[in-house]
Amino acid sequence: MISTNQKTTIIFALPALLISVAFFANLFVEGWNWSSSDFIIAAVLLFGTAFFINLVIRSEKSPRFKLMISFSILLVLALIWIELAVGIFGSPFAGS
Repeated sequence: MISTNQKTTIIFALPALLISVAFFANLFVEGWNWSSSDFIIAAVLLFGTAFFINLVIRSEKSPRFKLMISFSILLVLALIWIELAVGIFGSPFAGS
């Protein structure tokens, strides 16, 4: 059985891995041009999502409730990420 501390470590290791992959891709892949503000925004979004999912997992609710809330959090992350990337909603955040 995985302990609570191990779950927390796994939950926060995934955003760290994604940010480091993006960093090395930015160094070595032509056409990948993230600025430092892009990395800060990505880190805030990914680690914020990990924080809220960790809160949900540590709650005393049913597994079905935890799954629905976690899915909702990931859906919000995806919508914000897509909006910042391509501006599907045309908000000022997308720079359009």
